[in-house]
Amino acid sequence: MEGQFKRKKRWLTDWWPERLNLKILRQECPKGNPYGADFDYAMEFEKLDLAEVKRDLESLMKSSQDWWPADFGHYGPLFIRMAWHSAGSYRIYDGRGGARRGEMRFPPRINWPDNINLDKAIRLLWPIKQKYGRKLSWADLIILAGNVALESMGVKTIGFGGGREDLWEPDESPDWGPEVEMLTGKERFEEGVLEKPFAATEMGLIYVNPEGPEGNPDPVASAKQIRTAFFRMGMNDEETVALIAGGHAFGKCHGAGPDSLLGPDPSSSDVENQGLGWKYSLGTGKGPHTFTSGFELAWSSTPTKFGISYLKFLFGYEWELTKSPAGKHQWVAKGAPAIIPDAHDPNKKHPPMMLTADLALRFDPIYSEIAKRFLEDPKAFEEAFAKAWFKLIHRDMGPKDCYLGPEVPKDTFIWQESLPKSPFRPLEEKDLQILKESILNSGLTPSQILYATFSCIVTYRDSDRKGGLNGARVRLYPLNTWEVNKPDELRWVIEAMAKIKDNYNREKGADGKGVSISDLLAIGSCAVIENAAQKAGYQVKIPFVSGRVDAEENQIDVLFWEQLEPIACGFRNYIKNPTINKKVKAEELLVDKAQLLTLSVPELVTLYGGLRSLGVTYEKEPFGILSSKAGTLNNEFFKNLLDMSIEWRPLDENKYYYEGLDRKSSSRKWLATRVDLIFSHHEELRSLCEVYAADDGEELFVHNFVKVWTKLIHIDRFDLWREDRSLYKSLVKGI
Repeated sequence: MEGQFKRKKRWLTDWWPERLNLKILRQECPKGNPYGADFDYAMEFEKLDLAEVKRDLESLMKSSQDWWPADFGHYGPLFIRMAWHSAGSYRIYDGRGGARRGEMRFPPRINWPDNINLDKAIRLLWPIKQKYGRKLSWADLIILAGNVALESMGVKTIGFGGGREDLWEPDESPDWGPEVEMLTGKERFEEGVLEKPFAATEMGLIYVNPEGPEGNPDPVASAKQIRTAFFRMGMNDEETVALIAGGHAFGKCHGAGPDSLLGPDPSSSDVENQGLGWKYSLGTGKGPHTFTSGFELAWSSTPTKFGISYLKFLFGYEWELTKSPAGKHQWVAKGAPAIIPDAHDPNKKHPPMMLTADLALRFDPIYSEIAKRFLEDPKAFEEAFAKAWFKLIHRDMGPKDCYLGPEVPKDTFIWQESLPKSPFRPLEEKDLQILKESILNSGLTPSQILYATFSCIVTYRDSDRKGGLNGARVRLYPLNTWEVNKPDELRWVIEAMAKIKDNYNREKGADGKGVSISDLLAIGSCAVIENAAQKAGYQVKIPFVSGRVDAEENQIDVLFWEQLEPIACGFRNYIKNPTINKKVKAEELLVDKAQLLTLSVPELVTLYGGLRSLGVTYEKEPFGILSSKAGTLNNEFFKNLLDMSIEWRPLDENKYYYEGLDRKSSSRKWLATRVDLIFSHHEELRSLCEVYAADDGEELFVHNFVKVWTKLIHIDRFDLWREDRSLYKSLVKGI
């Protein structure tokens, strides 16, 4: 017995690393929320006196604590860094990262080297969180603290939108990077290009190595990586310069001595440290003896006041390479006097210093031009910084309907992808029946209607609340050119829906009624599914709430959407090039997408089987349509997938396409992809398929599919969430 306690605990992924990991679909279990499943944070936030919270934060910032003293007597710069690093991990390719769920409190992000000592910043906020409790989430508080810090140091911010709800467990997405060591990044580059979806150039960084690529102090090379990293978190060149120059108007870097004296991260620290990490064994380990990044410098002569001294120094001096006490490459102004105040000793001064990443703004021709313009026009600089900062801390919030509080700005920005309120009265049941008949008699096939509708739905991602059915953005560039959306067929569907819309709106306009193409796609999909269920002998009614509107081309963030064309979509059995299967498995991309759609494991199985039974597939050949009654909502997909009289063999060397052969006659019976077959290969997925494939499982499958479809056609109805949260929650409840 004694020996078993000496064994290191092993997880399934340790022993079987190639096994498809579904853990990401089990996150955010309602049982993990101490407030309970019915907790309504928006309602609690509305009770909050935001002005009082801000006063408390301002007071806190100017009251240095002995256990972690403030640089320059002001915690503002530390709180700005905390908010920035909370929001700055956002990336456009999957919307992950960001500040919307307060993930900064948990690993892996609290343990990243770029976030050293932000555990102290969060702990400093505890008295504020303790006072306001459930009315103020950690996610909102972390961002609000950064915003108030800017205001307390002279920045006129655009505003603040609350509404971020806390996560109660670590974000275990596997896509932060392939590296097994921190501060390495070669594995995420292929032929010099940073692979998608990554934005940071090294594991454990928010953006780039401030010392230069892989520690090489080359400002021009650094500029290239900065441009890539900031673009991949949704920022253009002007926003990038504004953020760097504005952020570096405050505070300092810390590298009082060698990194060999730095203790382990918070999760690895001894229990007596009570969740705090990075204990530094030089002097007091704090104040003037702090280690954070390993650089030791301040950028501005007024580090607690917004201004242009950073830009003045950047262009006003020539720069000489030197090293910090920790041995990091940094730059010192040649011949400059000691004019930078010390963070803790009023009798000390230092010469201006910069990071390699700072000099990138001077030596990159595009960045340099923008930075010089800001230097010459401080007002324009402050306005640009305020806009870029607001975007940084709100980019993952979704449309303005999701913003709460008295400081939400009136302006709407294209990156918010907000849609106007529908001008029409809600549709009644008789209207829905008329429209369903019109759609079913339009000449479109059921599979065409469902494919187009799902092509809208599957663009949604809860990570930043972008995309979805509302807006019907697949009508517009660039989504209407994506191969996976079947552009030619999509055009026929949209044209048919547009005719129905025009006829109906012309006829019902006098009564204040009308319909959008996005509503029609949802209505059409409901009609098809209800008919398909009836063919299988089941009477179902899909709940439906009208009010969707159609996005216009000028409401599309084209630069954003141009980056997002899928390389695969398992739900539609689409893959752009089967050779990618050698690098990333198509089924892994399916699970990733399912998580962005907020699907649980049972919901994934239900949706997938329903789409297959209804004939939704990209392939012209019937890959995955394991039924002789395609278009009928039955359980044949599951029955035939689990049929042991069938033997599966690969059709291509990439092992993506397969044929199902009768074991006795060797004749081909079915075609499928590896994404189809994973549902019978993977033990957990198979166990759920068995439930639906059983003789008594079909009715449960049909009714569960209705619940999942109801969820997906309403999940992006944030206008409805704003007006009637109880109705919204009932529609998106799922299984």
